[in-house]
Amino acid sequence: MSGRFAGKVAVVTGAGRNIGRAQALLFAREGARVVVNDLGGGPNGDESGDAGIAQQVVDEIVAAGGEAMAEGSSVASMDGGAAIVAKAVDTWGRIDILVNNAGIVRAGRIDQLTEQDWDLVLDVSLKGSFATIRAAAPVFIAQKGGVIVNTGSTSGYGHYGMSNYSAAKEGVAGLTRTVARDLGEFGVRCNMIRPISAQTTTRTEGVMWTIERSRALGQTFNWNRPLALRRTMPMPESVAALAVWLCSDAAAHVSGRDFFVQGDEIGVFPEPELHRAIFAADGFTLDALDAPGVADYLVGDIVNRFLPGAR
Repeated sequence: MSGRFAGKVAVVTGAGRNIGRAQALLFAREGARVVVNDLGGGPNGDESGDAGIAQQVVDEIVAAGGEAMAEGSSVASMDGGAAIVAKAVDTWGRIDILVNNAGIVRAGRIDQLTEQDWDLVLDVSLKGSFATIRAAAPVFIAQKGGVIVNTGSTSGYGHYGMSNYSAAKEGVAGLTRTVARDLGEFGVRCNMIRPISAQTTTRTEGVMWTIERSRALGQTFNWNRPLALRRTMPMPESVAALAVWLCSDAAAHVSGRDFFVQGDEIGVFPEPELHRAIFAADGFTLDALDAPGVADYLVGDIVNRFLPGAR
């Protein structure tokens, strides 16, 4: 197969279903050899699932004339991350692209989450990206090049009943920005996407509960607009197109950035910046903050829209 990634080796975690599957298929279609990683567990991190789903994607790629290998390690451990990267290096002698797509959700209001709910989500959805990047980084440095795409979420901006997932995904944002700086001198790029896909959003009853509950409380989000405002359904293929494009030479100048994608809409978020600032020559005290005009300038137009009855 020929294409944009002929001769390249790509690793995609969580590639057995939905977005990850679409990414793996597109990489292969464009000529990359692909390590299809998926543990086969359920979306909540339980043991139920299909351990053979990674091989099913591999079979699709091979049937279409491509090259791929299945890999079933968990990203939630350092050993798992190392094994995933080693699969690429041992099989094809290199790794050029790493897409961290694996993630799980365990929804629940903050007072109802268990320690296990917290730890499992953070291990898969945040530590998993560190584990694979840590394993791939020495190879990228030796090769003087490589591309990483991490998967964040708009849930990181605040999502009812998803504090564990929100924390993990905003951790991915900070990880992405720092990895771009750590590895930039070696020709390695690192970006993050915040995807919304119909298949992913509806994959668990828990996620739908959080959205319905948010709406019931009048908590609206700019990333959760009604489908009537979109011209197309947000399918995994649209997400895959952005992720794969970010790994191509066309995006060789892009690193450390934060993208949004759903359906026929792609956007880029700005770098974090101060909304406004105030200064005090001798530092701030409680009295200084209470001084006329100070608090009004700093927070006067901020409304707590999460209080009962607030809109």
